[in-house]
Amino acid sequence: MKKEIISTDKAPQAIGTYSQAVKVGHTVYLSGQIPLVPETMEMVEGDMEAQIRRVFDNLQAVANAAGGSLADVAKLNIFLTDLSHFPLVNQVMAEYFDQPYPARAAIGVASLPKEAGVEMDAVMELI
Repeated sequence: MKKEIISTDKAPQAIGTYSQAVKVGHTVYLSGQIPLVPETMEMVEGDMEAQIRRVFDNLQAVANAAGGSLADVAKLNIFLTDLSHFPLVNQVMAEYFDQPYPARAAIGVASLPKEAGVEMDAVMELI
């Protein structure tokens, strides 16, 4: 199958050797998003909740550019530098997703690019 590269200026541009998303057939692989503001490519100001919201907004922008939405996400991976923020992720996620929720993993990591506290990637299935 042919790979289609997904790109939008409504999400941060890649800061490395990757695409914002790649579509193969009906499946879209969304690259990890950190809380960068697309217009400035700077980290969002504010607390951890602001970081989490910015990441979901970035994922949503890439999902939209691929012709879908967060409702089409089948698998979500969440990387946190401090797992004590897990309940906050759940709280904010409930504002972006409706049931049935996607499959998900929450993984504690030592560090993330640009000293972010959270990063998320996803797999989306378009029907």
